[in-house]
Amino acid sequence: MSQQIRRRIFVSYHHRGDQRYYEEFSRLFHDGFQLITDNSLERAVDSADVDYVMRRIREEHLHGSSCTVVLCGENTPNRKYVDWEILASLNQGMAVVGVGLPGIIGFSNGGTAKPARLQDNIDSGYAEWIMWNDLMSAPWRLLEKIESGLRKSSSLIINSRMRMTRNV
Repeated sequence: MSQQIRRRIFVSYHHRGDQRYYEEFSRLFHDGFQLITDNSLERAVDSADVDYVMRRIREEHLHGSSCTVVLCGENTPNRKYVDWEILASLNQGMAVVGVGLPGIIGFSNGGTAKPARLQDNIDSGYAEWIMWNDLMSAPWRLLEKIESGLRKSSSLIINSRMRMTRNV
């Protein structure tokens, strides 16, 4: 019997708005995955130097992770650090899985509002998407989404958007 790989995943989310969902996600998936969170880069990285912040994201937060899970709440599309984390994840060819949280009210392009860079990659077929309630009712689907994402060609990545410069 082969031992299942315990994937290391980075979790990106809007701390003030969606902390309770991160805590529930962490509780549910702690045993199956090595969860890494950004621990609120806004507070942890006190610098206006964008290149320095991006290097810290790559080296200290994403390093060793195979997937970034983006918890998408109402204000997530407006958070520059979430955009930067997705940007860095795509630059490293990591799998990306978006999770639509309950109560999302914004709509864009006929679907639930998401960070634009995430939406680009869902549209291209690179990033995966699942709604929170679907994930909570079938937690095994997270591994399915991650493994599917890891099998995708990096040629599908769309990462040409300008980096967000401020929270909207």
